Amino acid sequence: MHWIDWLIVAAYLIYITYDGIRLTKKSNEVEGYFLANRSLPWWAVGLSVMATQLSAITLVGTTGQAYADGMRFIQFYFGLPLAMVILCLTVVPFFTRARVYTAYEYLEGRFDAKTRSLTSFFFLCSRGLACGVIVAAPSVILSIVLGWNELTTILVMGLTTTVYTMFGGVQAVAWTDVKQMVVIFLGIFVVLFVIVGKFPEGVSMGEAMSLAAVTGRLKTVDTSFNLHETYTLWSGLIGGLFLALSYFGCDQSQVQRFLTARSVSEGRTSLLMSAFVKIPMQFLILLVGVLVFIFYQFQPPPMIFKSDDRGRIEQSADYQNINKEYLQAYELRRQAALAYSRSDGNPQVASITKQSFVMAQDQLMGAREKGIALFKKETGKPFNDTNYVFPTFVTTYMPAGVIGLIIAAIFAAAMSSISAELSALSTATVIDFYRRHIKKEATDAHYLKVSKMATGFWGIFACVVAMYAGRLGSLIEVVNKFGSFFYGSLLGVFVLAIGTKRATSNGAFFGLLTGIISVAVFSRYSTISFLWYNVIGCVVVVTVGMLISVIESMKVKV
Repeated sequence: MHWIDWLIVAAYLIYITYDGIRLTKKSNEVEGYFLANRSLPWWAVGLSVMATQLSAITLVGTTGQAYADGMRFIQFYFGLPLAMVILCLTVVPFFTRARVYTAYEYLEGRFDAKTRSLTSFFFLCSRGLACGVIVAAPSVILSIVLGWNELTTILVMGLTTTVYTMFGGVQAVAWTDVKQMVVIFLGIFVVLFVIVGKFPEGVSMGEAMSLAAVTGRLKTVDTSFNLHETYTLWSGLIGGLFLALSYFGCDQSQVQRFLTARSVSEGRTSLLMSAFVKIPMQFLILLVGVLVFIFYQFQPPPMIFKSDDRGRIEQSADYQNINKEYLQAYELRRQAALAYSRSDGNPQVASITKQSFVMAQDQLMGAREKGIALFKKETGKPFNDTNYVFPTFVTTYMPAGVIGLIIAAIFAAAMSSISAELSALSTATVIDFYRRHIKKEATDAHYLKVSKMATGFWGIFACVVAMYAGRLGSLIEVVNKFGSFFYGSLLGVFVLAIGTKRATSNGAFFGLLTGIISVAVFSRYSTISFLWYNVIGCVVVVTVGMLISVIESMKVKV
Protein backbone atom coordinates (compact mmCIF):
# COMPACT_ATOMS: atom_id res chain seq x y z
CA MET A 1 0.00 0.00 0.00
CA HIS A 2 0.97 3.64 -0.45
CA TRP A 3 2.13 5.56 2.61
CA ILE A 4 -1.05 7.65 2.40
CA ASP A 5 -3.14 4.49 2.86
CA TRP A 6 -1.10 3.44 5.88
CA LEU A 7 -1.53 6.91 7.35
CA ILE A 8 -5.32 6.81 6.93
CA VAL A 9 -5.62 3.34 8.47
CA ALA A 10 -3.29 4.16 11.35
CA ALA A 11 -4.94 7.50 12.10
CA TYR A 12 -8.42 6.00 12.14
CA LEU A 13 -7.54 3.01 14.32
CA ILE A 14 -5.57 5.16 16.78
CA TYR A 15 -8.48 7.58 17.06
CA ILE A 16 -11.06 4.80 17.56
CA THR A 17 -8.91 3.13 20.22
CA TYR A 18 -8.31 6.42 22.03
CA ASP A 19 -11.98 7.40 21.85
CA GLY A 20 -13.08 3.98 23.12
CA ILE A 21 -10.70 4.11 26.08
CA ARG A 22 -11.80 7.69 26.84
CA LEU A 23 -15.44 6.62 27.05
CA THR A 24 -14.70 3.66 29.34
CA LYS A 25 -14.19 6.13 32.19
CA LYS A 26 -17.98 6.34 32.36
CA SER A 27 -18.33 2.56 32.81
CA ASN A 28 -17.01 1.83 36.29
CA GLU A 29 -20.26 0.28 37.53
CA VAL A 30 -22.01 -2.90 36.37
CA GLU A 31 -24.99 -1.13 34.79
CA GLY A 32 -22.75 1.48 33.18
CA TYR A 33 -20.35 -1.15 31.84
CA PHE A 34 -23.00 -3.54 30.48
CA LEU A 35 -25.90 -1.19 29.60
CA ALA A 36 -24.48 2.37 29.48
CA ASN A 37 -26.81 3.25 32.35
CA ARG A 38 -29.71 2.88 29.87
CA SER A 39 -29.00 6.41 28.64
CA LEU A 40 -28.33 6.28 24.87
CA PRO A 41 -30.48 8.14 22.29
CA TRP A 42 -32.48 6.12 19.75
CA TRP A 43 -30.40 7.13 16.73
CA ALA A 44 -27.16 6.02 18.39
CA VAL A 45 -28.75 2.72 19.42
CA GLY A 46 -30.14 2.23 15.91
CA LEU A 47 -26.75 2.78 14.29
CA SER A 48 -25.17 0.47 16.88
CA VAL A 49 -27.72 -2.26 16.06
CA MET A 50 -26.82 -1.96 12.38
CA ALA A 51 -23.08 -1.74 13.02
CA THR A 52 -23.07 -4.84 15.23
CA GLN A 53 -24.60 -6.83 12.37
CA LEU A 54 -22.63 -4.99 9.66
CA SER A 55 -19.26 -6.53 10.40
CA ALA A 56 -16.32 -6.96 8.04
CA ILE A 57 -18.12 -10.14 6.95
CA THR A 58 -20.72 -7.98 5.22
CA LEU A 59 -18.19 -5.95 3.26
CA VAL A 60 -15.94 -8.90 2.42
CA GLY A 61 -18.33 -11.85 2.25
CA THR A 62 -21.39 -10.18 0.72
CA THR A 63 -19.44 -8.53 -2.09
CA GLY A 64 -17.75 -11.85 -2.87
CA GLN A 65 -21.14 -13.56 -2.73
CA ALA A 66 -22.57 -11.05 -5.23
CA TYR A 67 -19.54 -11.45 -7.52
CA ALA A 68 -20.10 -15.20 -7.65
CA ASP A 69 -23.89 -15.41 -7.43
CA GLY A 70 -25.41 -11.98 -8.03
CA MET A 71 -28.13 -10.08 -6.19
CA ARG A 72 -30.19 -13.06 -5.04
CA PHE A 73 -28.78 -12.73 -1.52
CA ILE A 74 -30.99 -9.64 -0.97
CA GLN A 75 -33.95 -12.00 -0.50
CA PHE A 76 -32.31 -13.08 2.74
CA TYR A 77 -33.50 -9.79 4.31
CA PHE A 78 -37.08 -9.67 3.05
CA GLY A 79 -38.47 -10.83 6.41
CA LEU A 80 -36.51 -8.22 8.40
CA PRO A 81 -38.97 -5.27 8.41
CA LEU A 82 -41.87 -7.45 9.61
CA ALA A 83 -39.64 -9.03 12.25
CA MET A 84 -38.69 -5.60 13.61
CA VAL A 85 -42.33 -4.54 13.88
CA ILE A 86 -43.17 -7.73 15.80
CA LEU A 87 -40.22 -7.24 18.15
CA CYS A 88 -41.18 -3.63 18.81
CA LEU A 89 -44.57 -4.82 20.01
CA THR A 90 -43.30 -7.74 22.09
CA VAL A 91 -39.78 -8.19 23.42
CA VAL A 92 -38.71 -4.53 23.57
CA PRO A 93 -41.32 -3.55 26.20
CA PHE A 94 -40.99 -6.91 28.00
CA PHE A 95 -37.21 -6.75 28.42
CA THR A 96 -37.01 -3.01 29.08
CA ARG A 97 -39.65 -3.00 31.80
CA ALA A 98 -38.20 -6.14 33.37
CA ARG A 99 -34.93 -4.17 33.99
CA VAL A 100 -32.82 -7.18 33.00
CA TYR A 101 -29.19 -7.24 31.89
CA THR A 102 -29.62 -10.19 29.51
CA ALA A 103 -32.51 -11.59 27.51
CA TYR A 104 -32.10 -14.91 29.30
CA GLU A 105 -32.42 -13.34 32.75
CA TYR A 106 -36.07 -12.73 31.87
CA LEU A 107 -36.60 -16.47 31.38
CA GLU A 108 -35.84 -17.28 35.01
CA GLY A 109 -38.66 -15.05 36.17
CA ARG A 110 -41.01 -16.63 33.64
CA PHE A 111 -39.81 -20.24 33.97
CA ASP A 112 -36.87 -21.26 36.15
CA ALA A 113 -33.08 -21.10 36.50
CA LYS A 114 -32.34 -24.21 34.45
CA THR A 115 -34.22 -22.85 31.41
CA ARG A 116 -32.39 -19.54 31.71
CA SER A 117 -29.00 -21.25 32.00
CA LEU A 118 -29.59 -23.65 29.09
CA THR A 119 -30.80 -20.88 26.78
CA SER A 120 -27.85 -18.67 27.70
CA PHE A 121 -25.48 -21.61 27.19
CA PHE A 122 -26.72 -22.14 23.63
CA PHE A 123 -26.38 -18.40 22.98
CA LEU A 124 -22.75 -18.58 24.14
CA CYS A 125 -22.13 -21.50 21.76
CA SER A 126 -23.71 -19.79 18.76
CA ARG A 127 -22.17 -16.35 19.22
CA GLY A 128 -18.78 -17.73 20.25
CA LEU A 129 -18.62 -19.54 16.91
CA ALA A 130 -19.98 -16.54 15.01
CA CYS A 131 -17.46 -14.23 16.65
CA GLY A 132 -14.70 -16.47 15.29
CA VAL A 133 -16.04 -15.95 11.77
CA ILE A 134 -16.14 -12.19 12.38
CA VAL A 135 -12.46 -12.30 13.37
CA ALA A 136 -11.64 -14.30 10.23
CA ALA A 137 -13.08 -11.67 7.85
CA PRO A 138 -10.61 -8.82 8.46
CA SER A 139 -7.82 -11.38 8.60
CA VAL A 140 -8.55 -11.99 4.91
CA ILE A 141 -7.78 -8.33 4.24
CA LEU A 142 -4.61 -8.25 6.32
CA SER A 143 -3.23 -11.40 4.75
CA ILE A 144 -3.50 -9.81 1.30
CA VAL A 145 -2.35 -6.31 2.19
CA LEU A 146 0.52 -7.22 4.51
CA GLY A 147 1.48 -10.58 3.03
CA TRP A 148 1.13 -12.29 6.41
CA ASN A 149 -0.22 -15.80 6.82
CA GLU A 150 -3.76 -16.15 8.14
CA LEU A 151 -2.73 -17.38 11.61
CA THR A 152 -0.67 -14.24 12.21
CA THR A 153 -3.41 -11.92 10.99
CA ILE A 154 -6.06 -13.69 13.08
CA LEU A 155 -3.97 -13.34 16.22
CA VAL A 156 -3.12 -9.70 15.53
CA MET A 157 -6.72 -8.65 14.84
CA GLY A 158 -8.45 -10.95 17.33
CA LEU A 159 -6.19 -10.46 20.32
CA THR A 160 -5.75 -6.71 19.77
CA THR A 161 -9.49 -6.19 19.72
CA THR A 162 -9.91 -8.49 22.72
CA VAL A 163 -7.49 -6.42 24.79
CA TYR A 164 -9.30 -3.21 23.75
CA THR A 165 -12.70 -4.67 24.61
CA MET A 166 -11.57 -5.89 28.02
CA PHE A 167 -11.18 -2.26 29.08
CA GLY A 168 -14.27 -0.98 27.29
CA GLY A 169 -17.95 -0.88 28.12
CA VAL A 170 -21.04 -1.00 25.96
CA GLN A 171 -21.17 2.81 25.94
CA ALA A 172 -17.76 2.96 24.29
CA VAL A 173 -18.80 0.26 21.83
CA ALA A 174 -22.04 2.03 20.90
CA TRP A 175 -20.48 5.42 20.23
CA THR A 176 -17.68 3.76 18.27
CA ASP A 177 -20.37 2.11 16.17
CA VAL A 178 -21.82 5.51 15.26
CA LYS A 179 -18.47 6.74 13.92
CA GLN A 180 -17.92 3.43 12.15
CA MET A 181 -21.19 3.66 10.19
CA VAL A 182 -20.20 7.07 8.80
CA VAL A 183 -16.90 5.67 7.52
CA ILE A 184 -18.58 2.56 6.05
CA PHE A 185 -21.22 4.51 4.12
CA LEU A 186 -18.54 6.86 2.82
CA GLY A 187 -16.41 3.89 1.75
CA ILE A 188 -19.29 2.19 -0.08
CA PHE A 189 -20.14 5.27 -2.15
CA VAL A 190 -16.49 5.99 -2.97
CA VAL A 191 -16.00 2.39 -4.21
CA LEU A 192 -19.13 2.60 -6.38
CA PHE A 193 -17.91 5.85 -7.93
CA VAL A 194 -14.38 4.55 -8.57
CA ILE A 195 -15.51 1.23 -10.13
CA VAL A 196 -17.87 2.92 -12.59
CA GLY A 197 -15.09 5.36 -13.49
CA LYS A 198 -12.87 2.43 -14.46
CA PHE A 199 -15.27 0.99 -17.05
CA PRO A 200 -13.92 1.18 -20.63
CA GLU A 201 -14.59 4.39 -22.51
CA GLY A 202 -17.92 4.22 -24.28
CA VAL A 203 -19.40 1.55 -21.96
CA SER A 204 -22.24 3.12 -20.00
CA MET A 205 -23.62 1.96 -16.67
CA GLY A 206 -26.69 0.53 -18.39
CA GLU A 207 -24.62 -1.36 -20.95
CA ALA A 208 -22.39 -2.73 -18.23
CA MET A 209 -25.34 -3.90 -16.15
CA SER A 210 -26.72 -5.74 -19.16
CA LEU A 211 -23.64 -8.01 -18.97
CA ALA A 212 -24.49 -8.86 -15.38
CA ALA A 213 -28.09 -9.52 -16.42
CA VAL A 214 -26.97 -12.04 -19.05
CA THR A 215 -25.27 -14.13 -16.37
CA GLY A 216 -28.29 -13.89 -14.04
CA ARG A 217 -26.53 -11.67 -11.50
CA LEU A 218 -29.27 -9.03 -11.48
CA LYS A 219 -31.98 -11.51 -10.53
CA THR A 220 -33.25 -10.41 -7.13
CA VAL A 221 -36.40 -12.50 -6.68
CA ASP A 222 -36.87 -16.23 -7.08
CA THR A 223 -40.53 -17.15 -6.53
CA SER A 224 -40.00 -20.92 -6.58
CA PHE A 225 -40.84 -22.73 -3.34
CA ASN A 226 -37.83 -24.97 -2.96
CA LEU A 227 -36.71 -25.93 0.54
CA HIS A 228 -33.30 -26.91 -0.82
CA GLU A 229 -32.60 -23.50 -2.36
CA THR A 230 -31.15 -20.95 0.07
CA TYR A 231 -32.12 -17.67 -1.58
CA THR A 232 -35.75 -17.52 -2.68
CA LEU A 233 -38.63 -15.17 -1.96
CA TRP A 234 -40.17 -17.69 0.44
CA SER A 235 -36.99 -18.63 2.29
CA GLY A 236 -36.38 -14.90 2.82
CA LEU A 237 -39.92 -14.06 3.92
CA ILE A 238 -40.38 -17.12 6.16
CA GLY A 239 -36.94 -18.44 7.08
CA GLY A 240 -35.49 -14.91 7.09
CA LEU A 241 -38.37 -13.72 9.30
CA PHE A 242 -37.66 -16.41 11.90
CA LEU A 243 -33.92 -15.73 11.72
CA ALA A 244 -34.42 -11.98 12.18
CA LEU A 245 -36.88 -12.50 15.06
CA SER A 246 -34.44 -14.75 16.87
CA TYR A 247 -31.32 -12.71 16.11
CA PHE A 248 -32.67 -9.28 17.00
CA GLY A 249 -35.03 -10.49 19.72
CA CYS A 250 -33.20 -13.36 21.44
CA ASP A 251 -29.50 -12.77 20.78
CA GLN A 252 -27.81 -10.87 23.59
CA SER A 253 -25.52 -9.00 21.20
CA GLN A 254 -28.64 -7.28 19.78
CA VAL A 255 -30.86 -7.22 22.86
CA GLN A 256 -28.06 -5.51 24.78
CA ARG A 257 -28.24 -2.69 22.23
CA PHE A 258 -31.87 -1.68 22.68
CA LEU A 259 -31.63 -2.20 26.45
CA THR A 260 -29.20 0.74 26.46
CA ALA A 261 -31.94 3.07 25.12
CA ARG A 262 -33.50 5.71 27.34
CA SER A 263 -37.03 4.32 27.12
CA VAL A 264 -39.27 1.71 25.51
CA SER A 265 -40.25 4.12 22.72
CA GLU A 266 -36.61 4.93 21.90
CA GLY A 267 -35.73 1.23 21.92
CA ARG A 268 -38.54 0.62 19.43
CA THR A 269 -37.48 3.50 17.20
CA SER A 270 -33.91 2.18 17.09
CA LEU A 271 -35.10 -1.19 15.73
CA LEU A 272 -37.42 0.43 13.19
CA MET A 273 -34.50 2.51 11.95
CA SER A 274 -32.56 -0.68 11.25
CA ALA A 275 -35.60 -2.28 9.62
CA PHE A 276 -35.94 0.33 6.90
CA VAL A 277 -32.27 1.18 6.29
CA LYS A 278 -30.80 -2.33 6.26
CA ILE A 279 -32.21 -3.55 2.91
CA PRO A 280 -31.16 -0.46 0.87
CA MET A 281 -27.71 -0.60 2.47
CA GLN A 282 -27.40 -4.31 1.74
CA PHE A 283 -28.51 -3.67 -1.84
CA LEU A 284 -25.67 -1.17 -2.28
CA ILE A 285 -23.10 -3.60 -0.89
CA LEU A 286 -24.33 -6.37 -3.20
CA LEU A 287 -24.23 -3.93 -6.10
CA VAL A 288 -20.55 -3.33 -5.37
CA GLY A 289 -19.92 -7.06 -5.82
CA VAL A 290 -21.84 -7.13 -9.11
CA LEU A 291 -19.91 -4.10 -10.36
CA VAL A 292 -16.63 -5.84 -9.48
CA PHE A 293 -17.82 -8.75 -11.66
CA ILE A 294 -18.53 -6.32 -14.50
CA PHE A 295 -15.14 -4.64 -14.05
CA TYR A 296 -13.43 -8.00 -14.50
CA GLN A 297 -15.10 -8.39 -17.87
CA PHE A 298 -12.58 -5.81 -19.11
CA GLN A 299 -9.61 -6.63 -16.87
CA PRO A 300 -8.29 -10.21 -16.40
CA PRO A 301 -9.36 -11.60 -13.03
CA PRO A 302 -7.00 -13.99 -11.23
CA MET A 303 -7.90 -17.61 -11.87
CA ILE A 304 -7.50 -18.11 -8.11
CA PHE A 305 -8.06 -14.99 -6.00
CA LYS A 306 -6.38 -16.31 -2.85
CA SER A 307 -2.75 -15.49 -3.54
CA ASP A 308 -1.12 -17.99 -1.15
CA ASP A 309 -3.23 -20.82 -2.57
CA ARG A 310 -2.28 -19.75 -6.08
CA GLY A 311 1.39 -19.59 -5.08
CA ARG A 312 1.40 -23.26 -4.10
CA ILE A 313 0.69 -24.48 -7.61
CA GLU A 314 1.39 -21.65 -10.08
CA GLN A 315 4.92 -22.84 -10.87
CA SER A 316 3.75 -26.26 -12.03
CA ALA A 317 3.47 -27.06 -15.73
CA ASP A 318 -0.16 -28.17 -15.31
CA TYR A 319 -1.11 -24.83 -13.79
CA GLN A 320 0.67 -22.91 -16.53
CA ASN A 321 -1.26 -24.80 -19.20
CA ILE A 322 -4.59 -24.26 -17.44
CA ASN A 323 -3.83 -20.58 -16.86
CA LYS A 324 -3.03 -20.16 -20.57
CA GLU A 325 -6.42 -21.65 -21.41
CA TYR A 326 -8.01 -19.37 -18.80
CA LEU A 327 -6.48 -16.21 -20.25
CA GLN A 328 -7.47 -17.18 -23.78
CA ALA A 329 -11.05 -17.67 -22.60
CA TYR A 330 -10.90 -14.31 -20.82
CA GLU A 331 -9.80 -12.52 -24.00
CA LEU A 332 -12.68 -14.09 -25.91
CA ARG A 333 -15.07 -13.01 -23.14
CA ARG A 334 -13.69 -9.46 -23.09
CA GLN A 335 -14.16 -9.06 -26.83
CA ALA A 336 -17.66 -10.54 -26.65
CA ALA A 337 -18.52 -8.30 -23.65
CA LEU A 338 -17.44 -5.18 -25.52
CA ALA A 339 -19.35 -6.23 -28.64
CA TYR A 340 -22.52 -7.03 -26.66
CA SER A 341 -22.43 -3.84 -24.58
CA ARG A 342 -22.04 -1.79 -27.77
CA SER A 343 -24.69 -3.55 -29.84
CA ASP A 344 -26.76 -0.31 -29.68
CA GLY A 345 -30.04 -2.14 -29.25
CA ASN A 346 -29.76 -4.05 -32.54
CA PRO A 347 -31.61 -7.31 -31.70
CA GLN A 348 -29.77 -9.45 -34.25
CA VAL A 349 -26.31 -8.22 -33.24
CA ALA A 350 -27.19 -8.45 -29.56
CA SER A 351 -28.36 -12.04 -29.95
CA ILE A 352 -25.15 -13.15 -31.67
CA THR A 353 -22.79 -11.32 -29.30
CA LYS A 354 -24.78 -12.49 -26.29
CA GLN A 355 -24.33 -16.11 -27.35
CA SER A 356 -20.59 -15.53 -27.85
CA PHE A 357 -20.35 -13.90 -24.42
CA VAL A 358 -22.15 -16.77 -22.66
CA MET A 359 -19.96 -19.37 -24.40
CA ALA A 360 -16.77 -17.49 -23.45
CA GLN A 361 -18.01 -17.14 -19.85
CA ASP A 362 -18.60 -20.90 -19.70
CA GLN A 363 -15.10 -21.56 -21.09
CA LEU A 364 -13.58 -19.21 -18.53
CA MET A 365 -15.39 -20.88 -15.64
CA GLY A 366 -14.45 -24.30 -17.00
CA ALA A 367 -10.76 -23.37 -16.95
CA ARG A 368 -11.13 -21.99 -13.43
CA GLU A 369 -12.71 -25.25 -12.28
CA LYS A 370 -9.70 -27.11 -13.67
CA GLY A 371 -7.40 -24.84 -11.69
CA ILE A 372 -9.40 -25.44 -8.51
CA ALA A 373 -9.34 -29.20 -9.10
CA LEU A 374 -5.56 -29.04 -9.55
CA PHE A 375 -5.20 -27.15 -6.27
CA LYS A 376 -7.28 -29.73 -4.40
CA LYS A 377 -5.31 -32.57 -5.98
CA GLU A 378 -1.89 -31.08 -5.20
CA THR A 379 -2.65 -29.88 -1.66
CA GLY A 380 -5.42 -32.20 -0.47
CA LYS A 381 -7.15 -29.17 1.08
CA PRO A 382 -10.64 -27.68 0.57
CA PHE A 383 -10.88 -24.57 -1.59
CA ASN A 384 -12.94 -21.40 -1.49
CA ASP A 385 -11.78 -17.93 -2.51
CA THR A 386 -15.09 -16.05 -2.44
CA ASN A 387 -13.93 -13.96 0.52
CA TYR A 388 -10.83 -12.79 -1.37
CA VAL A 389 -12.54 -11.27 -4.42
CA PHE A 390 -13.28 -7.81 -3.01
CA PRO A 391 -10.02 -7.28 -1.05
CA THR A 392 -7.98 -8.40 -4.08
CA PHE A 393 -9.83 -5.90 -6.27
CA VAL A 394 -9.42 -3.07 -3.75
CA THR A 395 -5.71 -3.55 -3.20
CA THR A 396 -5.00 -4.02 -6.91
CA TYR A 397 -7.09 -1.37 -8.66
CA MET A 398 -8.16 1.29 -6.14
CA PRO A 399 -6.11 4.52 -6.12
CA ALA A 400 -3.97 5.61 -3.17
CA GLY A 401 -6.07 7.03 -0.38
CA VAL A 402 -9.16 5.08 -1.39
CA ILE A 403 -7.46 1.81 -0.42
CA GLY A 404 -6.74 3.24 3.01
CA LEU A 405 -10.34 4.44 3.38
CA ILE A 406 -11.81 1.06 2.44
CA ILE A 407 -9.45 -0.89 4.69
CA ALA A 408 -10.11 1.56 7.53
CA ALA A 409 -13.85 0.97 7.03
CA ILE A 410 -13.39 -2.79 7.08
CA PHE A 411 -11.16 -2.66 10.15
CA ALA A 412 -13.60 -0.33 11.90
CA ALA A 413 -16.49 -2.67 11.08
CA ALA A 414 -14.51 -5.64 12.32
CA MET A 415 -13.33 -4.07 15.57
CA SER A 416 -16.76 -2.73 16.44
CA SER A 417 -18.54 -6.01 15.71
CA ILE A 418 -15.93 -8.11 17.50
CA SER A 419 -16.03 -5.87 20.56
CA ALA A 420 -19.84 -5.91 20.55
CA GLU A 421 -19.94 -9.70 20.37
CA LEU A 422 -17.30 -10.09 23.07
CA SER A 423 -19.19 -7.63 25.27
CA ALA A 424 -22.41 -9.66 24.89
CA LEU A 425 -20.61 -12.95 25.53
CA SER A 426 -18.99 -11.49 28.63
CA THR A 427 -22.31 -10.10 29.88
CA ALA A 428 -24.10 -13.43 29.50
CA THR A 429 -21.20 -15.33 31.11
CA VAL A 430 -21.05 -13.08 34.15
CA ILE A 431 -24.76 -12.30 34.67
CA ASP A 432 -26.29 -15.68 33.71
CA PHE A 433 -23.65 -17.98 35.17
CA TYR A 434 -21.05 -16.40 37.43
CA ARG A 435 -23.33 -14.03 39.38
CA ARG A 436 -26.27 -16.43 39.29
CA HIS A 437 -24.55 -19.70 40.24
CA ILE A 438 -21.04 -19.01 41.56
CA LYS A 439 -20.83 -15.71 43.46
CA LYS A 440 -24.23 -14.14 44.04
CA GLU A 441 -23.02 -11.29 46.23
CA ALA A 442 -19.96 -9.23 45.33
CA THR A 443 -18.90 -5.67 44.56
CA ASP A 444 -19.23 -4.08 41.13
CA ALA A 445 -15.45 -3.96 40.93
CA HIS A 446 -15.29 -7.73 41.38
CA TYR A 447 -17.88 -8.41 38.66
CA LEU A 448 -16.14 -6.02 36.27
CA LYS A 449 -12.84 -7.83 36.87
CA VAL A 450 -14.49 -11.19 36.12
CA SER A 451 -16.15 -9.77 33.00
CA LYS A 452 -12.77 -8.69 31.65
CA MET A 453 -11.42 -12.20 32.24
CA ALA A 454 -14.47 -13.63 30.43
CA THR A 455 -13.84 -11.26 27.53
CA GLY A 456 -10.28 -12.56 27.28
CA PHE A 457 -11.47 -16.16 27.24
CA TRP A 458 -14.01 -15.55 24.47
CA GLY A 459 -11.47 -13.59 22.47
CA ILE A 460 -9.08 -16.54 22.48
CA PHE A 461 -11.95 -18.92 21.64
CA ALA A 462 -12.93 -16.73 18.67
CA CYS A 463 -9.35 -16.75 17.37
CA VAL A 464 -9.30 -20.56 17.43
CA VAL A 465 -12.59 -20.72 15.47
CA ALA A 466 -11.30 -18.10 13.00
CA MET A 467 -8.38 -20.36 12.04
CA TYR A 468 -10.86 -22.77 10.42
CA ALA A 469 -13.69 -20.43 9.34
CA GLY A 470 -12.07 -19.12 6.15
CA ARG A 471 -12.15 -22.58 4.54
CA LEU A 472 -15.87 -23.10 5.13
CA GLY A 473 -17.08 -20.94 2.25
CA SER A 474 -18.57 -17.45 1.94
CA LEU A 475 -18.17 -15.89 5.39
CA ILE A 476 -21.56 -14.18 5.20
CA GLU A 477 -23.15 -17.61 4.73
CA VAL A 478 -20.97 -19.32 7.35
CA VAL A 479 -21.92 -16.88 10.12
CA ASN A 480 -25.62 -17.26 9.35
CA LYS A 481 -25.30 -21.05 9.20
CA PHE A 482 -23.73 -21.07 12.66
CA GLY A 483 -26.57 -18.92 13.96
CA SER A 484 -29.30 -20.94 12.27
CA PHE A 485 -28.30 -24.08 14.17
CA PHE A 486 -29.41 -22.36 17.39
CA TYR A 487 -31.55 -19.32 16.65
CA GLY A 488 -34.87 -20.95 15.82
CA SER A 489 -34.83 -23.03 18.99
CA LEU A 490 -33.96 -19.99 21.12
CA LEU A 491 -36.82 -18.11 19.50
CA GLY A 492 -39.17 -20.97 20.37
CA VAL A 493 -38.38 -20.59 24.09
CA PHE A 494 -39.26 -16.89 24.00
CA VAL A 495 -42.45 -17.61 22.06
CA LEU A 496 -43.44 -19.96 24.91
CA ALA A 497 -42.43 -17.36 27.50
CA ILE A 498 -44.17 -14.34 25.99
CA GLY A 499 -46.84 -15.87 23.76
CA THR A 500 -48.65 -18.16 26.19
CA LYS A 501 -49.29 -18.35 29.94
CA ARG A 502 -49.81 -22.13 29.85
CA ALA A 503 -46.19 -23.02 29.04
CA THR A 504 -44.30 -24.58 31.95
CA SER A 505 -40.61 -24.55 32.83
CA ASN A 506 -40.19 -28.24 31.93
CA GLY A 507 -41.97 -27.64 28.64
CA ALA A 508 -39.58 -24.81 27.75
CA PHE A 509 -36.47 -26.70 28.93
CA PHE A 510 -37.12 -29.99 27.17
CA GLY A 511 -38.67 -28.25 24.18
CA LEU A 512 -35.40 -26.35 23.72
CA LEU A 513 -33.33 -29.53 23.90
CA THR A 514 -35.63 -31.25 21.41
CA GLY A 515 -35.44 -28.27 19.04
CA ILE A 516 -31.64 -28.24 19.03
CA ILE A 517 -31.52 -31.99 18.43
CA SER A 518 -34.08 -31.72 15.61
CA VAL A 519 -32.05 -29.06 13.81
CA ALA A 520 -28.91 -31.19 14.19
CA VAL A 521 -30.74 -34.16 12.63
CA PHE A 522 -32.07 -32.10 9.72
CA SER A 523 -28.66 -30.57 9.04
CA ARG A 524 -27.04 -34.01 9.06
CA TYR A 525 -29.54 -36.07 7.10
CA SER A 526 -31.29 -33.62 4.76
CA THR A 527 -30.33 -31.04 2.16
CA ILE A 528 -32.82 -28.42 3.32
CA SER A 529 -31.41 -24.87 3.18
CA PHE A 530 -30.05 -23.58 6.50
CA LEU A 531 -32.58 -20.70 6.55
CA TRP A 532 -35.34 -23.23 7.21
CA TYR A 533 -33.51 -24.51 10.31
CA ASN A 534 -34.84 -21.42 12.09
CA VAL A 535 -38.43 -22.38 11.29
CA ILE A 536 -37.89 -26.04 12.21
CA GLY A 537 -36.24 -25.23 15.54
CA CYS A 538 -38.93 -22.77 16.60
CA VAL A 539 -41.86 -24.98 15.59
CA VAL A 540 -40.40 -28.05 17.33
CA VAL A 541 -39.69 -26.16 20.56
CA VAL A 542 -43.18 -24.63 20.70
CA THR A 543 -44.91 -27.91 19.79
CA VAL A 544 -42.97 -30.08 22.24
CA GLY A 545 -43.03 -27.39 24.91
CA MET A 546 -46.80 -26.99 24.75
CA LEU A 547 -47.35 -30.76 24.65
CA ILE A 548 -45.30 -31.25 27.84
CA SER A 549 -47.02 -28.27 29.45
CA VAL A 550 -50.49 -29.64 28.69
CA ILE A 551 -49.55 -33.09 30.04
CA GLU A 552 -48.20 -31.52 33.24
CA SER A 553 -51.33 -29.43 33.72
CA MET A 554 -53.50 -32.54 33.27
CA LYS A 555 -51.49 -34.38 35.94
CA VAL A 556 -52.00 -31.48 38.35
CA LYS A 557 -55.76 -31.57 37.81
CA VAL A 558 -55.84 -35.32 38.39
